[in-house]
Amino acid sequence: MLVAGFGLAFLFGLMAQRLKLPLIAGYLLAGVVIGPFTPGFVADTDLAGELAELGVILLMFGVGLHFSPRDLMAVKGIALPGALGQIAVATLAGTGVGWAMGWSLGAGLIFGIALSVASTVVLLRALQDRELIQTDKGRVAVGWLIVEDLVMVLALVLIPPLAGLLGGTAMPVSEDAEIVAEVTQNIGLGPIAATVLITLVKAAAFVALMLVIGRRVIPWVLHFVAHTLSRELFRLAVLAIALGVAYGATHFFGVSFALGAFFAGMVMSSSTLSQQAMRETLPLRDAFAVLFFVSVGMLFNPAILMSKPLALLATVTIIVGVKAAAGFYLVRLLGEGRDMALTIAASLAQIGEFSFILITMGAKLDIVPPEARDLVVAGAILSILANPLLFHLLDRREARKVEAPRSPSAPPREEAARSAEGVDEPSAEPTPDAPSEGAEARPSAPPLAG
Repeated sequence: MLVAGFGLAFLFGLMAQRLKLPLIAGYLLAGVVIGPFTPGFVADTDLAGELAELGVILLMFGVGLHFSPRDLMAVKGIALPGALGQIAVATLAGTGVGWAMGWSLGAGLIFGIALSVASTVVLLRALQDRELIQTDKGRVAVGWLIVEDLVMVLALVLIPPLAGLLGGTAMPVSEDAEIVAEVTQNIGLGPIAATVLITLVKAAAFVALMLVIGRRVIPWVLHFVAHTLSRELFRLAVLAIALGVAYGATHFFGVSFALGAFFAGMVMSSSTLSQQAMRETLPLRDAFAVLFFVSVGMLFNPAILMSKPLALLATVTIIVGVKAAAGFYLVRLLGEGRDMALTIAASLAQIGEFSFILITMGAKLDIVPPEARDLVVAGAILSILANPLLFHLLDRREARKVEAPRSPSAPPREEAARSAEGVDEPSAEPTPDAPSEGAEARPSAPPLAG
């Protein structure tokens, strides 16, 4: 599995890089080649799923390391309402497609949520290639995706206890939920509502523990290990914290690995050693992230391209068209300029890691049919392939604006006529050599742009 996964991911990734496409597209295609739905060698899907779990943990840990509450608060006026509005629009569109295909309301809802979130990995690479990370447009785009990621983290917490209501396999009611339901039966709180309440309470307890204790303990551990001057021990400490917190979140608090890893990274980002932690764990994180995308590609059935062409067209239209249009007009409604709106629209016109995590969870809980997962993976591949083209069009637009020739201001018609006739008459208008009294009191106006 490792030889086939890494080997083919390298070959297809190299092809994608030469074609100036995101590497994720190559990794997904490598998974399709070694998946059970294509001829030839078939990799171990069970082992691939287990390795993908590690990839999810390290991916979410990396997202947490990039999360900066300060940066989010700086752009919250645009990112928060814009991201929530765009998620609502895309979710409604995806739910409508699911309803048209005869799926349950819960299946359409999960499908729509999976289509509503863009890939942070793809966006960061596109912004870094264009040196836009530190610009206003880059900060808003990253803040927008951070809000999307936070909404998806909340969805990962709530979907399992609500699986029964969403049309999937209902989770067994725990003893704690039964006790809560019995105590609160006077107010009509049933077992499912009690399960959701307990899940939210446990998640809140975990978050509080990380923010109160973890924010102090984890940076202290990193500083203690850093004083040993051993890079190997420091790297092991970072990985132990990421995996240990993720496991503890699931084992003791009943929340997902993804949520635990995200908060481990977020707490670690407050340390002065966070950049070093990011550098030390980047190779291993990239390796398991590759295996995660390969495992997602293995789940894709290419037959969906022929059996459901209209559904695939609708899926790609939501990702590339509806999401981008919603982002563009929401940014304009929030008072920002056209350049900002176009950058946000191009940033949103793709899906990635969170979409795979959500749709895979929905398939495991029998909420969505297998074809929904195939549509999401196919839509991700096509949108990731199309996204560089959108940014290329933006680059050409910016280049035309920069290279546009500036025409010099033409002299007034009367002055031109006098100059042609050789007449030198005093002008009624004040000249720079003889400014009027009012002109002396005012700052000179800047020259007109061509």
